[in-house]
Amino acid sequence: MRLAVLGAGKMGGILIEAFVKQGLVSPQHISATVQHSGAQRKSAMKLPVSLGSDNRAAAKKADVIFLCVKPQTVAHLVDEIRGELNEKKLLISIAASVPTEYIEKRLKGKVPVIRAMPNTPSMVGAGITAISPGKFATAKDVETARKLFDAVGKTVVVDEKNMDAITGLSASGPAFIYIILESLAEGGVKVGLSRELATLLAAQMTLGAAKMVIETGHHPALLKDTVTTPAGCTIDGILELEEGGLRVTLIKAVVKAAQRAKELLITDKNG
Repeated sequence: MRLAVLGAGKMGGILIEAFVKQGLVSPQHISATVQHSGAQRKSAMKLPVSLGSDNRAAAKKADVIFLCVKPQTVAHLVDEIRGELNEKKLLISIAASVPTEYIEKRLKGKVPVIRAMPNTPSMVGAGITAISPGKFATAKDVETARKLFDAVGKTVVVDEKNMDAITGLSASGPAFIYIILESLAEGGVKVGLSRELATLLAAQMTLGAAKMVIETGHHPALLKDTVTTPAGCTIDGILELEEGGLRVTLIKAVVKAAQRAKELLITDKNG
């Protein structure tokens, strides 16, 4: 398999490193492009693959092409590489808010397109990626995408109508969790723990709690109740969370992020 990663920024770089580390694709079979100079190019230079700026050349020699660019750049990039694509090549876009239909119309051919939404924990192999096939993508194309994204965590196939909601939850969600982690650690510092210890305790506790939900299959509310003993310290802490509106605030954060995901694509006059 030959890959082209067009826009080897943060997420593109994470994917490349994972594919190479997992042995899915050899470095000499991956071409990456970077359009900006400065920090992004400097970061991409560390990747163990061929790096350039010619998107058409990279797409021409690839079997699978990843679009890892901002939504506003997708139209220009698709127009640029259109002549190098055909029914035998798979195009995977991780651009938020860009529907497969939008890309398919610009391609003006039966090129298989898959929309994907990974998240940054993919960097440590603990990501979750939602994928949704376009109308020309086959079961084989979906399996190819799943195999690639399984290298960075878990993969789920979803109806494309849910992709903006998924963006608001699992793509933006890590930032929300980091704020919660930071706040819990600050609480530990407040009651006398060192910042290093408090951060470790908060992070490992969060990891363990998440693993409990996934591996037991129990509802989070049920697991919460197993920790909350009558007249104990946990119920007092939960009362503070409820009075502070944490539950409602987190729900609203996901809703707001999902709504924003719908607005990211700025179509051009031919859009």
